[in-house]
Amino acid sequence: MIVDTDTASDDAVALIMALREPAVEVVAITVVAGNVPLPQASRNARYTVELCGAEVPVHEGATGPLKRDLQTATFFHGEDGLGDRGYPPPRRPAAAAHAVPALVASIRAHPGVVLVTLGPLTNVALALAEAPDIASRVGRCVVMGGAACTVGNITPAAEYNIWCDPEAAQACFRSGLPVEMVGWELSRGDANLDDADIARCRALGTERARFALDCNARALEVNRSLFRAPGISLPDPVAMAVALDPEVVTRRSRHAVDVECEGTLTRGMTVVDQLDVVRRGLADAGGWRPEAASEEPSVTVCWEIDVPRFKERLFRALS
Repeated sequence: MIVDTDTASDDAVALIMALREPAVEVVAITVVAGNVPLPQASRNARYTVELCGAEVPVHEGATGPLKRDLQTATFFHGEDGLGDRGYPPPRRPAAAAHAVPALVASIRAHPGVVLVTLGPLTNVALALAEAPDIASRVGRCVVMGGAACTVGNITPAAEYNIWCDPEAAQACFRSGLPVEMVGWELSRGDANLDDADIARCRALGTERARFALDCNARALEVNRSLFRAPGISLPDPVAMAVALDPEVVTRRSRHAVDVECEGTLTRGMTVVDQLDVVRRGLADAGGWRPEAASEEPSVTVCWEIDVPRFKERLFRALS
């Protein structure tokens, strides 16, 4: 597995899930600016790796989106991305190689690798531009991003990771990567960690469990006040659970999916051709990606998950 991340509070929990999974070898972690600026995201990733007692290279990548200014999500995750709890700096520095060539090299060295993206897709888009062949070498590309035919979490139309760098997301969705889109909506409602789940997690008594709750304390407050949610929303751990265990997804289907880059109100919207209107020739010739009319739907959209199965996997990683 390769994990690309803009490491903040829920990313850190997702990294723990990957690093604690005995059946998985995480060969590289690549870091991108997003939730927090790149240096802080790198620091958070390396701290989490050390918390797990792992030795995985952490490569620093893009400092901002392809064409836009970086707009972070520190309002949600805290200025340091980990709830401003004052965690100490990691002992090990970042790897020397930049994330983009590291992605290319790691994918080429491990055909069939699972690529999990937890942040804006800038690093992946840059890697694809440099080496388009890597798209066919990835076994699965599990993308935490988008909102499939539903409201977003940063605008009414868009989820943050896609909204932050829509041009990068568009390039990746059009690249031929075997994308599995895990939208933020899958972490809402019953998938939140509610008071009972939080108590169960705290009772595990491990350093990882305490960290998972404490670094998400600010996210819990904002999630309840902003989204009127029952608890902690963990979109990145949901995506990681899907990457580790495909059976977590209970309903999925393949569609053409494109990303809106120009719309004033819809920047970053993941437009899902749920009824396959483009391929069936029902869209206007001058409309949405007419070239897609001759293509098979290329993105697997995850619509529903087995929430208890997701939570059991999460608690097992933290125990």
